[in-house]
Amino acid sequence: MTASVADLVRQYDPSLPLAEASTPPAAWYIDPRIAELERRTVFARTWQFAGRLDQLRAPGDYVTCEIAGEPILVVRGGDGVLRGFFNVCRHHAAAVMTQAQGCAKNLRCPYHGWTYTLEGALKGTPSFVDECHFDRGAHGLVPVDIATWEQWVFVRLDRDGPTLEEFLGERVIAEVKALRLDRLHWFARQHYLFDCNWKVFVDNYLDGGYHVPHLHKGLNSVLDFRQYTIENGRHHCLQSAPMVQGEIEQFASVRGGARANYYWFHPNFMFNWYEGMMDTNLVLPLGVDRTEVIFDFWFEDVSDAARERNEASIAVGNIVQDEDMAICKSVQRGLQSRAYDTGRLSIRREAGEHLFHRLLHADLSGGIAEPASSAG
Repeated sequence: MTASVADLVRQYDPSLPLAEASTPPAAWYIDPRIAELERRTVFARTWQFAGRLDQLRAPGDYVTCEIAGEPILVVRGGDGVLRGFFNVCRHHAAAVMTQAQGCAKNLRCPYHGWTYTLEGALKGTPSFVDECHFDRGAHGLVPVDIATWEQWVFVRLDRDGPTLEEFLGERVIAEVKALRLDRLHWFARQHYLFDCNWKVFVDNYLDGGYHVPHLHKGLNSVLDFRQYTIENGRHHCLQSAPMVQGEIEQFASVRGGARANYYWFHPNFMFNWYEGMMDTNLVLPLGVDRTEVIFDFWFEDVSDAARERNEASIAVGNIVQDEDMAICKSVQRGLQSRAYDTGRLSIRREAGEHLFHRLLHADLSGGIAEPASSAG
């Protein structure tokens, strides 16, 4: 008999200490029902990256994205205030803004021409004249919660829950502020497609560098793996290592400074910081075994003189992602094998994964309705 979703969630025991813990069951990575539950909980109830502040500087600047299957619009109003909305026209549900980003004087749906102000109020309704009981004021765009942090804009679909500051915590906010990310400038964006569940990518990221000496020879050459550290917060993990002068020139020439910091924020946002540069990673499930990871690359110097070095740095990032793509595809295949269900975690290396799995369990458990907890 096929296990119910509730039974699959209960198969993971979040109370076990790291020394006794294993990964969640393989079904969490291959069952479409778990993916649907994640959409409603993990992604709809957490703060999700929606755009960069440099994309939203002037009144009328906007970005669009999809979060937990919902079309989202973030726009800077004529009053200078950032607002988030469901990007859904109140007439017949078409997307109001159809470009990934831009600048507009108003928000106009291309379907029937309904127009909204930059503040989301309904302004124009062609061919609406004598409709009974039509309250124009009640038909503005539906808002979503929005927050900014450092260089980024975040949105949360569910209206209940902690503020972004409460979710992150004062300590990590202060830590990240000390890195002076405001010195960095956006340079380029790349999209990577992985043949794996989104959690496979996150697990790989959070394994405490366990795979680095074996899989990433170039990256390993510039890190002091013996002093690699892992520190968990409530909703984030910081992995860090001292930098060394490696012998692989392609990596040594573009990865320097005293220390590398790798931050993960539950559930799917990371940034990798080296002195003078950073890349952010946004992990988006496209299906139960397909994932898009969007990388934004930032550098302190984005002048023409620095372009060649910055592009060389991105090329090094491409090497690492190619290596990760291959191993994540292999893992996804193995998760479907009758020979595998769960795997033990390393005390020394995999505390970040342990945190991720426990937070996932809390999210999924919260999404299972009590009366239907035994339903499939």
